[in-house]
Amino acid sequence: MSPSRKAHVLPVVDSTAVFKDDIFKGKVLFCTGGGSGICRVMTQAVMRHGASAAIVGRKARLSIAAKELSEATGSACIALKADVRDPKQVQTAVQRTIEKYGRIDFVINGAAGNFLAPISGLSENGFRTVIEIDTLGTYHVIKATLPHVQASRDPTSTSLTMSCIGTPYQVHVSAAKAAVDALSAVLAVEQGPHGVRSNVIAPGPIAGTEGVDRLSPKGPGSDENYWPVPTGRKGESQDVANAAVFLFSDAASFISGQVLVVDGASEHLRAAALPYPQSVLDPASVQHLIKARL
Repeated sequence: MSPSRKAHVLPVVDSTAVFKDDIFKGKVLFCTGGGSGICRVMTQAVMRHGASAAIVGRKARLSIAAKELSEATGSACIALKADVRDPKQVQTAVQRTIEKYGRIDFVINGAAGNFLAPISGLSENGFRTVIEIDTLGTYHVIKATLPHVQASRDPTSTSLTMSCIGTPYQVHVSAAKAAVDALSAVLAVEQGPHGVRSNVIAPGPIAGTEGVDRLSPKGPGSDENYWPVPTGRKGESQDVANAAVFLFSDAASFISGQVLVVDGASEHLRAAALPYPQSVLDPASVQHLIKARL
């Protein structure tokens, strides 16, 4: 690109500007991790299009989040406390959703565990914990919701992952997410004849998220805003929410078993911003490696 030409930055678009307001009227979303972060924005987007929701998590603030979501969208939302690692707690949350709404149409598996650790410093317990939350948790939710999703007219299951590239200090998360990708693909094939669709949304660098903050370069001389994105900006949570609205809509009725990467094409650069260089590599070396990978 010529230095005299200014790069065009693609805007963030709200799904309400693209899809009709009532496309999910009468539908019910069951979302783990829906009380905060990207999953909360996804839940709000689906609710703004008419769906009721049940958000599931372990934090005490979940009830406040449910109230705020209802007030912001005008749709009903209930908070259900459950640890996705415990299948009985998940089953109870599903049953309470059915008692409240009578159905479950959409499922978002957003509950996740994450922390930074190189392979050499990762404990067996730390690895196991993330596998239990991300992979087993997703499995437990799918098992508990499947009978109700099968009974729905337009059943859809969506998970959040990003196992497309090797991300430093994320071996436990990458392994867990790769398993979820495979789980979703098998679900799509097995349950397709029953009218069930299953897809994965894989977010790239999303501004304002804990993941981007933790994985941004740290230390003197590093650029904490560094994320190579061809579209000219970091993603926003709304970008991921738009993808969920699309996948849940009739516009995606023939899309199943796919991993939808929402990253502004940054995946294809095969670049990673190494975190906490002062504890592993000096900042100059980290920046050299980043540029070399580009």
